[in-house]
Amino acid sequence: MSSTKHELEKDEPRPLYMDFQATTPMDPRVLDAMLPYQVNYYGNPHSRTHAYGWESESAMETARKQQVADLIGADPREIIFTSGATESNNMAIKGVARFYQAKKRHVITTQTEHKCVLDSCRVLESEGFSITYLPVQTNGLLDLELLEASIRPDTSLLSVMTINNEIGVRQPIEEIGQICRSKGVFFHTDAAQAVGKIPLNVTDCKIDLMSISGHKIYGPKGVGALYVRRRPRVRMEPIQNGGGQERGLRSGTVPTPLAVGLGAACSIAQHEMEYDHNRVSMLANRLVQKIMAGLPDVIMNGDPVRRYPGCVNLSFAYVEGESLLMALKDVALSSGSACTSASLEPSYVLRAIGADEDLAHSSIRFGIGRFTTEEEVDYTAEKCIHQVSRLREMSPLWEMVQEGIDLKSIKWTQH
Repeated sequence: MSSTKHELEKDEPRPLYMDFQATTPMDPRVLDAMLPYQVNYYGNPHSRTHAYGWESESAMETARKQQVADLIGADPREIIFTSGATESNNMAIKGVARFYQAKKRHVITTQTEHKCVLDSCRVLESEGFSITYLPVQTNGLLDLELLEASIRPDTSLLSVMTINNEIGVRQPIEEIGQICRSKGVFFHTDAAQAVGKIPLNVTDCKIDLMSISGHKIYGPKGVGALYVRRRPRVRMEPIQNGGGQERGLRSGTVPTPLAVGLGAACSIAQHEMEYDHNRVSMLANRLVQKIMAGLPDVIMNGDPVRRYPGCVNLSFAYVEGESLLMALKDVALSSGSACTSASLEPSYVLRAIGADEDLAHSSIRFGIGRFTTEEEVDYTAEKCIHQVSRLREMSPLWEMVQEGIDLKSIKWTQH
């Protein structure tokens, strides 16, 4: 990483925000719910001897039951508060694998998972576990026959994300859950990008473990949850030990204001899910149609139907993605996951769906959310069309294509 200082010039306006997969702004209603627990009701929720503790505990349990658990159709005793989806993913994958390692030492995941899932699996590999990293099809979806064929008698866990954070495809988790249940394999899903945005029910989908993040659903940063099924019971080894809070699975004082904030965010999402989804779909269609109508050679990455509409990943042929991001600096966009955007490698998710190296380098992710406006979408589309056209005019590759030369047939030589 270079130590370049990144900051706005004096009087330079802040860019429009179109990166809702990286994080979301907090809904003001969430802040309203949290504030009393930051200032007046500051008791430790685990203090059992006085009113300060009881107030905090009551607020924490309301968030657990009426808000987080209800959103996904779970029992409140199955919800464990964590610091976010990365911790939840680490707990689920390492915790389950280690608990059952005497008899089962095989874990399955996919090549397009979030970095924290892949890295947890790498750690297990270093401990002697066998890991299968399933490829995905060119539309980003898992081949269910291949999945079923990969399950072995010693497979303890399968981890597949519900909605991909880079290309927005939605895996067929209902079918995956059915396969896992019939084979006696626990099913974990990283649902950070899905909870609160699409209807999810852990019983219907036969999900055994689910990771949830607060800051992806207009809640506070630094809080999340892990759903852990009670029947059939999932056992796991805790990663963090201490006072035995959260049923001994995640010791440490639960931060009441953050738990309340996560609960409020889940509650709002549950009530406004249909409205939000329809609005985000409308804005996403508007963005894609405008860009596609104004530019040739634009490819949408990931399945066009089985997807979450608010995550739009487009490749602009013959344009370098980083230079396009620089040209669009008055719109906050990204070329992939925020967790790996510091590296200039092309996205491993796009490589996994078979995108050409040059197309993987020319992709931009547009994130649309609850607070995005039509004006922002129109501005982004117009700006994008203008800048891509300008960059293509400067590209010798674009010129060659216009002359009818097939770039794949050229033998490039190094001097």
